[in-house]
Amino acid sequence: MYQGLLTRRYLTSKITPLLAMLAVMLCTAMVLVVWSVMGGFLAMLLGTGRTLLGDATIIRPVNGIPHYQELILRLEDEPAIDAATGIIDAPGLLKLPDGSILTVQVTGIDPAGFDRVTDFADTLWWRPIDEPIAKDPERLDPRLDLDPRHLAHGERMEEPDPETNDPRPAIVTGIELAQYSQRQPGGWYTPRWMFFPNAEATLSVLPLSNEGVAIDVEARTFPIANEFQTGFYEFDANKVFVPLATLQEMLSMDAATLVDDGYSFGVTTGSDGKPAFAEPGAVGIDPARVTAVLVRAREGVTPDEARDAAAVVYQSFYDDLEQEGRAVPPPPIELVRVLTWKERPGVSTLVAAVEKETALVLTLFMFISLTAVFLVFSIFWALVNEKTKDIGILRSIGASRRGVAWLFLRYGVTIGVIGAATGGALAYLIVLNINPIHEWIGQITGGRVVIWDPAVYYFTEIPSSVNSTHAVIVLCGGVVFSVCGALLPAIKAARMDPVRALRFE
Repeated sequence: MYQGLLTRRYLTSKITPLLAMLAVMLCTAMVLVVWSVMGGFLAMLLGTGRTLLGDATIIRPVNGIPHYQELILRLEDEPAIDAATGIIDAPGLLKLPDGSILTVQVTGIDPAGFDRVTDFADTLWWRPIDEPIAKDPERLDPRLDLDPRHLAHGERMEEPDPETNDPRPAIVTGIELAQYSQRQPGGWYTPRWMFFPNAEATLSVLPLSNEGVAIDVEARTFPIANEFQTGFYEFDANKVFVPLATLQEMLSMDAATLVDDGYSFGVTTGSDGKPAFAEPGAVGIDPARVTAVLVRAREGVTPDEARDAAAVVYQSFYDDLEQEGRAVPPPPIELVRVLTWKERPGVSTLVAAVEKETALVLTLFMFISLTAVFLVFSIFWALVNEKTKDIGILRSIGASRRGVAWLFLRYGVTIGVIGAATGGALAYLIVLNINPIHEWIGQITGGRVVIWDPAVYYFTEIPSSVNSTHAVIVLCGGVVFSVCGALLPAIKAARMDPVRALRFE
């Protein structure tokens, strides 16, 4: 009987602290993994924003911004601004070589200028590489053996190609758009077939008048020069880049001759003495336009500071051209929007939603983690009851109430420190290997379980980064929760009457 009682007491004294430690460990790991993934998602979203968007933007959709070349020169003379470039954004339809038709976001760019602002060249996927990526020890990435002849248009978008003598401008599509390339678990893409250099796609856009009225559908066939990959699924699956001059022609935003408003139809005698239609008198040039000017801030300058500097430059640009009396002046600053990339329509809503969702999820998990407090409390309460006689012995030989309370609180601190440290290590291992874990789950379930769908979560990989500040907060929180759980049992132990405790069986 006594042996069974001793065995039960021994197991209780050994197992209950382990359960408390396990509770702290699991709660700490859970919160830290969630915060790392959600925080990593937000950090990746903010970091990717500069790719293809720049730091700040001057926007005027439909009507566009004339004399943008002069504006770009002025912006690049501003100390806070490193580079600027003009673009055109427009919706369009893209007919792929397999006959499928997709709705896309078409962006007209000057490749060299766009690269200076956004590092666009770094996003081009199909180009030969010398070393495999980290997760490709078997060198399965097709780019390692890529024949440059497959890239007959290469990274060219505007210049004629000497290998094919094709004078046409080419386009670049997102790597997830055409579905020609399938992403492998290691992070590289395997093409179903190499469609460069002979693949062509037909792009259709809708030119609009200055009043926003549709003019006619404009369609052209382009060779596909390359695919780009930013890691941001929304871009990679919906965007197409076209040479700026070509898209200006298609949207009737290129330079044109201004004619006399007082012109009336008539017939005159030509130089050869034959009747001819009277040509309207030219009164000036309607300059080419862009719908946005992207700005890249200099090193150490924030996007907000770049936006403010761009607004000052634009106001000066408008005032000077207005004084010159240009036939087509730029619009006043009240008719344009000067924004950071985070303030752009659609992007600001997405960033705000992710920030609020992160805060909400963390709040919910913090409440869930309170279960660790109650679990530690229950375990310590049972431990105090089990150790009642031992507490009586300590009190009878002179231990103070404060000393008894501090004994249990130290026990709670020890459990909290060990549990939080173990949970932190577990969380670090999970976050570090979260993509292989996700891929393994997909493999053992035959692809039926896809927790992280890039079409839903925007990025092709689960963000995996542990913020040191967040880790310290969570680990300290685990210790605090453990101490809070041990507090009331410690008070109960301190208030025990030593005589009654010694008589406890």
